[in-house]
Amino acid sequence: MTIFQQRQQWLQGEMIKRGWSGFLVTHHVDIYYYCGSMQTGYLFIPAEGEALYLVRRSLVRAEEEASADVEALGSWKTLAERLRARCASGSAADAPLRIATELDVLPVQLYGKLQAALPGAAWEDGSLLVREQRMIKSPDEVAAIRGAARVVDAALEAVIPHIREGMAEFELMALIEHQLRLRGHQGLMRMRAYNSELITGMVATGAAAAVPTYFDGPAGGTGLHPSSPQSSGRALLVRGEPILVDIGCMVDGYLIDQTRTLVIGDLDPELQQAYDVAEQVLRATEAKLQPGMIAEHLYLLALDQVQEAGLSAHFMGYGADQVKFLGHGIGLEIDELPVLAKGFKYPLAPGMVIAIEPKFTFPGRGVVGVEDTYLITDSGWEKLTISRDGIIRV
Repeated sequence: MTIFQQRQQWLQGEMIKRGWSGFLVTHHVDIYYYCGSMQTGYLFIPAEGEALYLVRRSLVRAEEEASADVEALGSWKTLAERLRARCASGSAADAPLRIATELDVLPVQLYGKLQAALPGAAWEDGSLLVREQRMIKSPDEVAAIRGAARVVDAALEAVIPHIREGMAEFELMALIEHQLRLRGHQGLMRMRAYNSELITGMVATGAAAAVPTYFDGPAGGTGLHPSSPQSSGRALLVRGEPILVDIGCMVDGYLIDQTRTLVIGDLDPELQQAYDVAEQVLRATEAKLQPGMIAEHLYLLALDQVQEAGLSAHFMGYGADQVKFLGHGIGLEIDELPVLAKGFKYPLAPGMVIAIEPKFTFPGRGVVGVEDTYLITDSGWEKLTISRDGIIRV
């Protein structure tokens, strides 16, 4: 049995508990998670029996890759009959179907089309169930994330000797991306949130790094144009200013997230102090990273620590643009569960992978901070990111 079939079986057990007839997986990342292929189509996992992958294209490739029965999508007029046939072993032939799907990402237009194709079916939101299942990583998933961490470290070390005063932010980003791609970065940083996009990361210097934007993070960056208003722009690297290098990469579908603060020369003492507090917050959080710890509590503890240091106004952004979290789960997507934020009551569990990123934003001056990615283990944690600690002086 493949890991994908094991995931299907777990989901089937949860569906039986809820009285669902099946789960129609529509989101391409979730389709890959459950069957190992990412071709255009829909994966139907009945509460009992074999999964069915209905593919528009490429059918040939889906047949080679998928841990599921594969058929051409064909006419929508036959969809209800085909899905009901898959549910026949688990429900009466005339019983109304209860079908779950990922309503957090399903376009309304497509939802309407599915409702029309399956008259009488009751639809359930299964998105949280999928996201919670994906919180716990298998050894193979962790291995892919470790591989991505090695790529990020090697790329950063290859670029550091080439950093110089007067270099533009986008030039530094280009050097980093080049080194990442040479080492196997797939070139994507997937996000689940609606209207959220992420390139390789956030590489910006001085005041430009502290420019806010729509992206839900503590540092924005000007970007090269209002049509892509984030990350690297045309600002030049200046001696003594913090250079925020918040980068990730994807290897075998899985992501790593890491931040290091660089500086040409020496950092301003006030910014150095803020960076020191960021490291202290990270160390204090590490001390609490253990199974059973509630995700929300780690964020609240960080808030107390930052307040004691007198830096609450600058923590994770500034003013109205402060973000309200300390870290986030990571895997196939950059914004996975659990989130270290108020309201997230998930107890940490072995197999969770979490990026923790205490940062401080100073408008007109820059952003300093650090981010590492951790695996929760049976006895505590393992740091997956391997780049050198501390401020990197160029």
